[in-house]
Amino acid sequence: MTSEHRGDYEELVDEISELLGAPATLENRDFELITFGAYDSEGDLDPSALDPVRTRSILTRRSTAAVRAWFEGFGITRATGPVRIPPTPEAGVNRGRICLPVRHRGVVHGYVWLLDDDPGPSERQLSAAMRVTTRIGALLADEAQHGADLSRELRAVLTAERDWQRDMAIAELRTALGSRADGLHTVICVAPWPSADPDDAPSVRTMPGATALCTLPWGASAQCVALLIRLRSTDVLTPATTAATRLLERAGGSASSTGSGSASRSGSASRSGSGSGSGQAGPSAHGPAGPAAGLATPRSGLAELGTAWWEASAAARAALAEARLGPVAQWAAIGPFRMLTALPPDVARDPAVHALLSPVHRELARTAEIYLDCAGQAARAAAELGIHRQTLYYRLSRIEKLTGLDLDDGEDRLLLHMALKGARLAHGRAIGPSG
Repeated sequence: MTSEHRGDYEELVDEISELLGAPATLENRDFELITFGAYDSEGDLDPSALDPVRTRSILTRRSTAAVRAWFEGFGITRATGPVRIPPTPEAGVNRGRICLPVRHRGVVHGYVWLLDDDPGPSERQLSAAMRVTTRIGALLADEAQHGADLSRELRAVLTAERDWQRDMAIAELRTALGSRADGLHTVICVAPWPSADPDDAPSVRTMPGATALCTLPWGASAQCVALLIRLRSTDVLTPATTAATRLLERAGGSASSTGSGSASRSGSASRSGSGSGSGQAGPSAHGPAGPAAGLATPRSGLAELGTAWWEASAAARAALAEARLGPVAQWAAIGPFRMLTALPPDVARDPAVHALLSPVHRELARTAEIYLDCAGQAARAAAELGIHRQTLYYRLSRIEKLTGLDLDDGEDRLLLHMALKGARLAHGRAIGPSG
């Protein structure tokens, strides 16, 4: 949800909560939480309100496909008035719901949800609440159109092959943003995105501070997500890391190490809840951890948007290759990968290391990388590998014979280290058994 309408949504949902005398929740048509009403009552503390579906909704802010299909089975996508959904414990719904479809010009753009109590709101109250949903629908429809336009313009900037094409695309994006174009921005890249469908991207409305979001090709067959987000300060990247965390959760990754700040209004939906939620998978400790995110250096204005995108995508590549950098990596914090990501993809194909990088020598390649990571200190490298120092020396001698490189020579060590890191970057994973 873009910040310019956040207050409007909150006020309108608060109005519905007061009209109905019950807490209400607003979700978009993809069942992603937008905001909830501030109405409070003792009934909200009833433990029966915490049914499994509501609990998942509170924890994840999004529905599973099965839960979404179950609720849509009651006709909420076609309804023009309130829809009562009965309690169904076997589906994880211990308390009934009332759904108020949010429509604009015949198209559903979201849903207002409330728990159905006995006797519940009257028909007159529900009619008044539906009149409020028309005002919400107009805002959601306006944002949907605005976001779609900006997504096309953002994609045009980030995929431009020539400078003049990028300059034209930036001019169009600047015109669409108006005065906001001169503010402080950063770019986020989340890759790879799990869906091959370009239209299967999260809604920009669910990302506070987001300006535009689009999908782009990632490699030969995958996709990534690009997000342009506003910042207040170069020193406070919380809006960007929070957005990256939400995107990773949506993609099935985990961004717990980034921290998502304090609880927000939307995150406190335990007081209202609709009927949706989904689980998420965490990354493994080694090798590729699923999708990763990269953040560019913050910049004022849009003139260097192409460079910012390159930084964000390079940081994402680094996080995929080096688990300790992710799941959200800032361009400024990826160290030597800032240079490695700028090198041609075939940098790891140097003839000297070709044999070492074959599958049969994965353990030797891993030994060489860790030894060089430890600045050639044998004791540190042996401890890291969990082997005796004599075993390490034996392996190093084999590495020298395979590569023809002298590990006592600084330039040879530099070549080998770059080639190993380049191979890891090219494959998006660590070298060796843990890769």
